[in-house]
Amino acid sequence: MDDSSLGTLSGAVVILVILSAYFSGSETAMMALNGHRLRHLADQGHGGAKRASRLLERPDRLLSVILIGNNLVNFSAGSIVTLMFISMFGEAGAALAPLACTVVFLIFAEVAPKSIAAAYPEKIALPSSYILEFLQWIGYPVVWMVNGVSNRLLGLFGITSESGTDDKFTREELRTVVHHGADIDAGPQNMLLRILDLEEVTVNDIMVPRADIVGVDINDGVVDIVGQIRSSQYTRIPVYKEDIDNVIGFLHLRDAAKFLTEHELTLAAILQATTDPYFVPENTRLHVQLFNFQQAKERVALVVDEYGDIQGIVTLEDILEEIVGEFTTDLATTNIDIHPQDDGSFLIDGSTHIRLINRSLGWNLPQDGAKTMNGLITEYLETFPESNVCCRIEDYRIEIIQIGDNMIHTAKVIAPAALQNPDESP
Repeated sequence: MDDSSLGTLSGAVVILVILSAYFSGSETAMMALNGHRLRHLADQGHGGAKRASRLLERPDRLLSVILIGNNLVNFSAGSIVTLMFISMFGEAGAALAPLACTVVFLIFAEVAPKSIAAAYPEKIALPSSYILEFLQWIGYPVVWMVNGVSNRLLGLFGITSESGTDDKFTREELRTVVHHGADIDAGPQNMLLRILDLEEVTVNDIMVPRADIVGVDINDGVVDIVGQIRSSQYTRIPVYKEDIDNVIGFLHLRDAAKFLTEHELTLAAILQATTDPYFVPENTRLHVQLFNFQQAKERVALVVDEYGDIQGIVTLEDILEEIVGEFTTDLATTNIDIHPQDDGSFLIDGSTHIRLINRSLGWNLPQDGAKTMNGLITEYLETFPESNVCCRIEDYRIEIIQIGDNMIHTAKVIAPAALQNPDESP
């Protein structure tokens, strides 16, 4: 074999190595594409993304095209190199050719192009989709035959081309994607995470408990009722007779303003401005209740247990705060029942919700059982304390400060971080 022939064959081998690198890189790039981002680009009208999406609808056909082309160029290159080595080294060349091909193809046609494709899948896969779609079209008979034989063999083992292609997220997987894989700011990211958490929280977790409901007793008389309305901090207040279980409805202060200007205010006018009460079960999930508020066009509801007894009150704003956080960042204004102390501890009202404490202070007090600080302490002690005692719950030191009426009114809580510093401990 003369030098010109060797030069021609060498050039052919270089071209085949490049083609092999293309097929290897395209395979890795196509398989490494983010399916959700690909659909987004396709919806935006990106031509390469549309073609790539069509190709990935049948990954078995796509792989057949790539592997047919890859094997064709690899075997062709191997045959040419063998002929060249036999011409140069005699019979020993037949043994040297596979070694040379392995080294060259492993580096230049496998590892290098696949590493690049894995790092930049979109930049390689989307332009390649034009060529791959064309090759799939012109090689359809061969692809159909190879694909058919392969699928029949896989069918013997119960495997189909659609097996394992479901790329839908579960809620926990979506939470992980939002938490670790989403390139968004901390604020919107936290909001998305809280939306996903709505399915785990019930209205019982965020409601204002029955003992803290502020309402109007219709038996108090007009003068007292007007005074309560004028001093109310809430937009909607429940109206009841003697007891909250005998609720009549809700009074919107916007409607109350109409009759407050009348000279002769009567109970009939108050009752006429009262709307029917809206009840919800205590175990309703927040994402369901948010939808129910929207459907019923309500903003406040009374929470009842399985016996129909009123347990508390929940508002649309309470649910929205679970998503966006408190509407103010001033701890003293937002959480009037949580009082920071100079020694690093906090004086907390016994009726304060554990979820509110954890969210406001960044703590991790257990909230699987009891909902309030009073409930958490009594649940842990398994009895009602007769005197001021201390306990430790999940590394939080809790000291009971004030007790009365079978309830812990105030507790002093020290977080683990403060306990690590002896100077800050009481």
